[in-house]
Amino acid sequence: MAGSFNRITLVGNLTRDPEIRYVGSGAAVTKFTLAVNRRSKQQEETDFVDCVAWDKLAETCNTYLKKGMSCLVDGRLSIRSYETKEGEKRKAAEVVVNTMQMLDRANRAPGEGGGSYDKPRTATPATGGEFDAALDEEEIPF
Repeated sequence: MAGSFNRITLVGNLTRDPEIRYVGSGAAVTKFTLAVNRRSKQQEETDFVDCVAWDKLAETCNTYLKKGMSCLVDGRLSIRSYETKEGEKRKAAEVVVNTMQMLDRANRAPGEGGGSYDKPRTATPATGGEFDAALDEEEIPF
C-alpha cells in the first residue's frame, strides 16, 4: 500500500456546549462530544465521541454549536497516549475536525448560509494531499 488513509465522518448530537481554550501559541482549540447512535442486533446503542477543532473552525464551533444540536463532522481519528497524575498510562481517541456542518435548521442564525464550515487550509500540494495541521497536539489543554 502506497500511503495511509485516516478519515472519519460522524453525525450526532452535542452532549453539552463546546469548550474553547487557547494554547500557548495563541491557537484556539474547541472540544465537544457527539452522541452518535448506531443499530446493533435490533437495538440502538449510543457512542460518545470526543471531537477537537482548531483555529477559526474552533471559534466557529464554539460560537454556533450548542448542547443538543445535531451536526456532521468530518476529520481524522487521533489516538493520543498520556499519563495520569497517578502515573497510569492511558490512551484517548478523538476526532480532529476538518469540516463541520450544522444540521438543525431551526437553530441557525438568520441569514446564515448552508451552515457548513471548513478548517482554513494552508498551501497544499497540487496532488490534493491531505491537510495536516502544523500544531502540536500535545498542547491540547483538555
